[in-house]
Amino acid sequence: MIQRILTAVLAAAIFLPFVIIGGLPFTIFIYLLASIAIYELLKMKKISLLSFPGILSLVLIWVLLYPNTTIDFLTEVNISKVEIALLAVVFLLSYTVVTKNQFTFDHAAFIILATIYIGTGFYYFIQINEQGLKYLFFAMFVIWATDSGAYFVGRAMGKRKLWPEISPNKTIEGSVGGILCALVVAIIFQAILPISDSFVMVIIITILLSIFGQIGDLVESALKRHYSVKDSGTLLPGHGGILDRFDSLLFVLPIFYFLQFI
Repeated sequence: MIQRILTAVLAAAIFLPFVIIGGLPFTIFIYLLASIAIYELLKMKKISLLSFPGILSLVLIWVLLYPNTTIDFLTEVNISKVEIALLAVVFLLSYTVVTKNQFTFDHAAFIILATIYIGTGFYYFIQINEQGLKYLFFAMFVIWATDSGAYFVGRAMGKRKLWPEISPNKTIEGSVGGILCALVVAIIFQAILPISDSFVMVIIITILLSIFGQIGDLVESALKRHYSVKDSGTLLPGHGGILDRFDSLLFVLPIFYFLQFI
């Protein structure tokens, strides 16, 4: 527990200044986090980041994180992110032939889904931060409150398993406790630094973010269970890897952006 707390404090001391500064330093930092995350996910599948598909996935992640929907190529040709992704699919499928199916269709599909999953989630880190620092802090506080509430309520009152095949320690009581704690934090946040004119909308958004944050955590648990790994990485002692710490936010931030700004 002490190691987890020390790691969390150190990680926050590194992460929060970038969030507050914003702009280019924050964008570069998000690029770094996303690059580490795709490395962790590829490692589960036993795909080297230095291989052709690994490098291609890294490039595709960087493209997805680019703030505009189109990329200026040599200032003359505009190509959309979708077109680049489709081109990556062609390259990956061609690689299955080059390697005589040692690199398979399943590997290609894994890489495309992995890059969309990670790239989209971290992309909205950048987008929401540009909308205003308070929105990003709101999303993070909701997720932190959900995690803490689920942990402590689950330990104190948890009896019925939430999804034992995926995550044996999570309980229904803990899940509900996480949502309630998130609501308390959201109400306090709204009273101090309003994110919406509608109190009802804040409640609805908070419940949805808390639920999908827990789903994001379960998705990461399912991945690790499927690939028989305990943690996505070892970068954060006591916490695992980048994916272990950002799994909930990768689900929550796109949803929050759509609910709040579209």
